[in-house]
Amino acid sequence: MSLTTCTIHVTQRQEKVIYLTSELARSLKLAKTRSVILHVGSKSASVGLKLIKKAGNHLHVPHSIMSQLRIPKLGTSMVVSNNGKDIRIGPLIGILTSVMASGTAPFGSRTGFLREFMRAGSDKSFYFGFSPSDVNWSQETVQGIFPRSEGGWVRKTVPLPDVVYNRLPSRKAEKLASMNNFKQRFVRKGIPLFNWAFYEKWDVYNLLEGTDAFRHVPESHINPSSGQIKEMLDKHKFIYLKPTGGSLGIGIYRVTYNPKRGYYARFRRSGKNVLLRFSRFDSLMSMLNRSNARLNHYVAQQGIRLIEIDNCPIDFRFHLTKNINNQWVVAGIGAKKAGKGSVTTHVRSGGQLMTPDQVLRQIFGSRAEQVLNNAKETAIKLAEALERNDKHTLGELGFDLGIDQNEHIWMFEANSKPGRSIFKHPALKGEGKAALKHVYDYCLYLSRFRSRRES
Repeated sequence: MSLTTCTIHVTQRQEKVIYLTSELARSLKLAKTRSVILHVGSKSASVGLKLIKKAGNHLHVPHSIMSQLRIPKLGTSMVVSNNGKDIRIGPLIGILTSVMASGTAPFGSRTGFLREFMRAGSDKSFYFGFSPSDVNWSQETVQGIFPRSEGGWVRKTVPLPDVVYNRLPSRKAEKLASMNNFKQRFVRKGIPLFNWAFYEKWDVYNLLEGTDAFRHVPESHINPSSGQIKEMLDKHKFIYLKPTGGSLGIGIYRVTYNPKRGYYARFRRSGKNVLLRFSRFDSLMSMLNRSNARLNHYVAQQGIRLIEIDNCPIDFRFHLTKNINNQWVVAGIGAKKAGKGSVTTHVRSGGQLMTPDQVLRQIFGSRAEQVLNNAKETAIKLAEALERNDKHTLGELGFDLGIDQNEHIWMFEANSKPGRSIFKHPALKGEGKAALKHVYDYCLYLSRFRSRRES
């Protein structure tokens, strides 16, 4: 396999012949070839090949072939030959998401993030965003939304992509059988699609159960009975009740048991932190069942005594990505300090975003680096265990990890489509860019646009 980059030009000549500079032909090991199959995404065409004397890596394509293969643009692109008989231009990277009517913000609130992602490798790859309704399966084309270099967006019809990065934002939509079938069609065509769907909290528990990484998962019970909740409170003294499909800390209760004073429930209501006390367990359960229909679709999770600053618990968001070598790397870490009286460490409920260095040096002093490295190793171990047991391809993970007062590391949440709020911290902007670059590199890995030394 031979990989390089080249500049694509259009020629008005009528014959089905592409013209390569001798330099490009040598790089692709095509110097003695007279015809090749030219591929762009799912489209291909059999063409003649002629060499031209010109410095550099240049590829001249007839206008008719440009139209037939729907090559999105001229200019620089990666180009690969697997066997000396074909040329693939690309990669064509499709981002599956929801599309709005707006011309200036076609992906709604995610427009800025997707434009930022498309900048990684934009000088040598083709990016577009699309929704399920943009795909024409019979013609194997997509009405993609491409970024303009001068700003704004433009729609172009292109072949099915080489790889699909799933950023569909709706949990509800992803649960539909029609959406699952839609994604399966890419897989059946041999087109890799990663970040298949949002995880439910219980999915993660089941995927990790029986692995070495399971010792980092707190005791948990789905749709807990009042007996299970009572038993967990007697054993752990506090627990969390979390909606199975929740995010952003919405709907979470922190329930505490004090043998002398009774039961306490902390939660968030109408934008405020609420604390209620109950002298009897039955009164606590009446409130919980009244609010949450007998706790259906909830998980009861063991409470952990986390490390603290100013009597406020600290947890960490680890953002992991795959890289070009198909290995998990920790791309960024944010430390989150809980707000006073808050049930979670989310910034929207009063939490504070800090760097792990700020937190760990304050708590562990000279041992901070050792503690952080241990947490990184644990995060990668968790990612590898999830990946082994998940039947779909993963490319990104967000973990909410905590360190208890005995330095044991716990995993509270795993998100297969992690948000990027930690990268808003000024000290983490570099990690934010690195995370996007890793995802781009993983697209190269999945689409087989990488050199042998990287494979």
